[in-house]
Amino acid sequence: MVRKQESTDLRSGRQRRRAKLKPQDWALGLEVVHPKAAGIDVGNEEHWVAIPPSLDEEPVRRFGCFTADLMALARWLQERGIETVAMQSTGVYWIALYEILEQHDIHVFLVNARDTRNLPGRKSDVQECQWLLKLHVYGLLKNSFRPPEEICVLRTYWRQRQQHIADASRCVQRMQKTLTQMNVQLANVISDISGWTGQAIIAAILKGERDPQQLVKLCDPRIKASPATVARSLEGNWRPELLFVLRQEREAYAGFQSRIAECDQALERHYRSLASKADAHALPPVRREKRPHGNVPDNFQLRGELYRTAGVDLTAIDGLNVLTAQTILAEVGSDMKQFETEAHFVSWLGLCPNNKISGGKVVGRDRRKTVTRAGLALRMGASTLLRSQTYLGAQYRRLRTRLGAPKALKAMAGKLARIVYRMLKYGETYVDKGKEFYEQNHRQQQIRMLTKRATELGLQLVQSA
Repeated sequence: MVRKQESTDLRSGRQRRRAKLKPQDWALGLEVVHPKAAGIDVGNEEHWVAIPPSLDEEPVRRFGCFTADLMALARWLQERGIETVAMQSTGVYWIALYEILEQHDIHVFLVNARDTRNLPGRKSDVQECQWLLKLHVYGLLKNSFRPPEEICVLRTYWRQRQQHIADASRCVQRMQKTLTQMNVQLANVISDISGWTGQAIIAAILKGERDPQQLVKLCDPRIKASPATVARSLEGNWRPELLFVLRQEREAYAGFQSRIAECDQALERHYRSLASKADAHALPPVRREKRPHGNVPDNFQLRGELYRTAGVDLTAIDGLNVLTAQTILAEVGSDMKQFETEAHFVSWLGLCPNNKISGGKVVGRDRRKTVTRAGLALRMGASTLLRSQTYLGAQYRRLRTRLGAPKALKAMAGKLARIVYRMLKYGETYVDKGKEFYEQNHRQQQIRMLTKRATELGLQLVQSA
């Protein structure tokens, strides 16, 4: 009972401290925050717009989705003196309207649909835009995060490149499936059929070569399998319809590789237009375990450009390689002013628990439905720390033992997000303290906890020799 009372007192104390940090406004009633506002229900074929009835005899109007209609919508709002607009982020239908409204100097609040879904009564497009207007006028809607224009451009190039990589990987899977259907077990003797050896052998097969001994000569000397084993794997049933599928998949794979190269060229040109925050020549050398590999661009030094534009080396963080760092900066950017604290940043990434608290107790922990590409990249980076002999690696292994793999992965991704936030906001440099430092610090913490507990019970903790 004493321990339960202590935990209750600690919990109530934390709640009182949080209440002091975030004072609540107890004023009764609602105040008009945005008097000259509008609400827009965005759709695929039409947009419904509502403004205060005092500004127009017809406060609710319908506009089409063509560019001329959007320009007419923006002009009408300007004529009525509208300064702010609230609309939901529905699919990609809002993007064109968002850009046109910003060109007309109208501040746009892009709000989450979850914050506006409790519409009383039956829902219709007219009621939806009026409901958005009412919530926005009283300042009850929160603007969503949208990075600057240069980051949006970078995000578009990078997402297109990632889509091409995913499509190319599916082509490789289909090539492997086709070879297996012909009982050509090439994937069992080489690690990757998309490599130099695999593509050379497939190209020779499509040209008509069927002799295994001739195909073996195309193998790279670093292939671990013996020539006899590789020759046995290249004996199969050369069915013409499967060779047709293999040819098409290989041509599609080559096409995606050329498109990835085009994306790399576009990325290089865009990086040249971005301002510098640090000298790329001052970038420290890359560690051996983080040498570029995989789908890293070949035509320019991506790590150097990331350091030059962000001002910090995110690849110094254990678990983050150059591709993960690029994904984070392409999705969020290097300016952390949009996030008040690192807790807000972690919450936006969907890496914090969604606790439901009632009566001072956690009564439920629902999964957050927020899924961001930057959050997924941090989860992938956290998963690589399992065998890392670093401070973060030791911390992840302890969390994995105590919480289990799924929760530990999310918690460690949140830890990486906090480090990224501090580096980008304050320009700090990450320094690994080492596995031994973490283990020693954790040991001292456990000793202090045991000593305190023994003192409370009237005992004395004696350390063995």
